Amino acid sequence: MAGHSKWAQIKHKKAKVDKERGKVFNKLIREITIAARLGGGNPEFNPRLRLAIEKAKENNMPWDNIEKAIKKGTGELEGVKYEEVIYEGYGPGGVAIMVETTTDNRNRTTNEIRHIFSKYGGNLGTTGCVAWQFKEQGVIHVPVNEISEEELFEMAVDADADDIKTEGDTYEIICKTEDLYNLKKILSERKLSVEGDVMKIPSTTTKVEGKKAEQLFKLLHALEEHDDVQRTFSNFEIDEKEFELIAKKI
Repeated sequence: MAGHSKWAQIKHKKAKVDKERGKVFNKLIREITIAARLGGGNPEFNPRLRLAIEKAKENNMPWDNIEKAIKKGTGELEGVKYEEVIYEGYGPGGVAIMVETTTDNRNRTTNEIRHIFSKYGGNLGTTGCVAWQFKEQGVIHVPVNEISEEELFEMAVDADADDIKTEGDTYEIICKTEDLYNLKKILSERKLSVEGDVMKIPSTTTKVEGKKAEQLFKLLHALEEHDDVQRTFSNFEIDEKEFELIAKKI
């Protein structure tokens, strides 16, 4: 079982916990701010900002918060100046890991990310050491109890999706990043519960099991808990039963 979609499911369940809401909002605000700074404040002409706003709405963020974040990004309001930094490294068992962060202090964040890698049996690498193993693609999840696989497959193919498969209680649709918004819109119009994002999908996977798998999950969890970390991507592969057992401990 490839890890990217299963780890995404764990993060989604955690994000639903009320005590996590403040942390989720903070990460979303940073993403909106950076997206607006890089591509402008009009979501119609800024796909990254449009996606960030959609995610904020899905998490019930008030529009006032979204608007302020956009204005901070475009310079209309004063605020902390964040920059994007992507870290690359290896986890237990040689698993490739990419970490997307937003920070106002690169040196501090670098030291803290390096410490987390070391603490849980990994090591921070140099720029480019694992990026070549990942490809940026659109990923959409739809609950299996809302539509048949055959019907969803036809819709996805008509919308130029690249692949569709079943992952537990959800269908996973892979598409080109530029097709993500249109495909989400088509599925949403059918009253389906749709969640979609741009993700880094690994071209190859690395099998982990036992203590190395448990240590890897602790590493990924610790990274996700860091305030500056937006998202993590990895290429681990794990047996489904073992995955479920370890996931309950996190």
